[in-house]
Amino acid sequence: MRTLQQSTLRSGARRAMVTPCSRSVQRVFATAAHADIRREAMLRVPLEKAHTFNAKFVPFADIQSGHMSGESYSLDDVVYRSRDGGLLDVNHDMKALAQYGPDYWRALFDARVGTTAWPFGSGVWSKKEWVLPGLSDDDIVSMFEGNSNLFWAERFGKEALGMMDLWVKQCGNSHTGSFKDLGMTVLVSQVNRIRKLNPRSITAVGCASTGDTSAALSAYCAAAGIPSIVFLPADKISLAQLVQPIANGALVLSIDTDFDGCMRLIKQVTAETPIYLANSMNSLRLEGQKTAAIEILQQFDWQVPDWVIIPGGNLGNIYAFYKGFKMCKELGLVDKMPRLVCAQAQNANPLYQAYHKAHGVAHIKESYQAVKAKTTFASAIQIGDPVSIDRAIMALKDTNGIVEEASEEELMDAAARADRTGMFNCPHTGVALAALLKLRERQVIGPNDRTVVVSTAHGLKFAQSKVAYHSKAVPNMACQFANPPVQVKEDLGAVMDAIKTKFSL
Repeated sequence: MRTLQQSTLRSGARRAMVTPCSRSVQRVFATAAHADIRREAMLRVPLEKAHTFNAKFVPFADIQSGHMSGESYSLDDVVYRSRDGGLLDVNHDMKALAQYGPDYWRALFDARVGTTAWPFGSGVWSKKEWVLPGLSDDDIVSMFEGNSNLFWAERFGKEALGMMDLWVKQCGNSHTGSFKDLGMTVLVSQVNRIRKLNPRSITAVGCASTGDTSAALSAYCAAAGIPSIVFLPADKISLAQLVQPIANGALVLSIDTDFDGCMRLIKQVTAETPIYLANSMNSLRLEGQKTAAIEILQQFDWQVPDWVIIPGGNLGNIYAFYKGFKMCKELGLVDKMPRLVCAQAQNANPLYQAYHKAHGVAHIKESYQAVKAKTTFASAIQIGDPVSIDRAIMALKDTNGIVEEASEEELMDAAARADRTGMFNCPHTGVALAALLKLRERQVIGPNDRTVVVSTAHGLKFAQSKVAYHSKAVPNMACQFANPPVQVKEDLGAVMDAIKTKFSL
């Protein structure tokens, strides 16, 4: 099977054969091309039928029911809710996209991977026709996000789970260290367009955040020269998450409440001011996040995994993955969809509680109730009243999905255990890994099932939690995989004793 990693190695080998003389010529042309990269994009000949591609906002209830009510809005409109107060969804003209066959789309997307052609070097914008087809390349705000590593977790899968086909999608290997970059490039690009059309329509972009959203928003707004405002729950996010929006020049409001309280406030503010709402109730972000699902299929040479396990907080991401997989199936690129698993922290698990009460997904909506989220190391999913609950339920029902939970000890142990095999996991990935351990123990997921765990953020953003774990400083937690440093004197004998004790020499 040809992989993207192999392609990268081959491309590196080709670069190694370039002569010093040709390098000089390349530098000259590269400098000229860089100066004109947006102009080159504007002059690029579009797909012959690209003018027929279009997308618009429609009520999510229409998507749920499968019947279009006729209510719709332009993506250039500043609107977040349908007339009845429900969520909106970005709806694509699938018949227009189907004018090109699956072989064409697969070849087109594969040809764009890793290029420097603006904006297709981005993992998101390499699928532009499926994201925001009407957006000018010149309006796009991108840091070439996406194209993240699909890591074969060979040792962890074999030793901890008895699996040989376990993969971790490293979405945290991104500009601001989380998957939120995938959605934010889309939202900020559309805001960039709206501001050009009507400069007074949007004065700033704001969000409530548990940390990662604020980092992504502030970075992309800074790149575009758009003011940003973030509402953060005081003392409930990591220092690394807090410093990112500060460094990018955002107005940071630290509020004495939880995420749900911040969300209520930002909705009130954006309803009364020309500040654009950037939270995931705004379905533009999901258009970027869905490309991670398409990317997984690309990385498997368009083969569909059996399972995809996704940490769930506000629950937009599981719907985004579902949407990406479903588009590929509807347009014939694949013939099935994977089963989805939503993994929740036990301290913020309203969807799991509903799933458990309903004994599955069939009647989960009737059992659902919001909860007051408790403190969890997986702070980015510490949400008790998720905005995208209906979206998540639809995704789970349509994929015969499962909801699982992880306690604080289970998620921290799972992350630490996987770290010992070469990973460096955030606590949210720990939630997904802990859910996988449980599902393997119950034989729900088989030893030969191809399984993808979605890692949503980089472990370095949560170093404080790792320090606490490995110091065994977490109250009421055994920290069984802790690996604290060994204090020794400046003495060869003491050093040798420590080494012999560790490795039984």
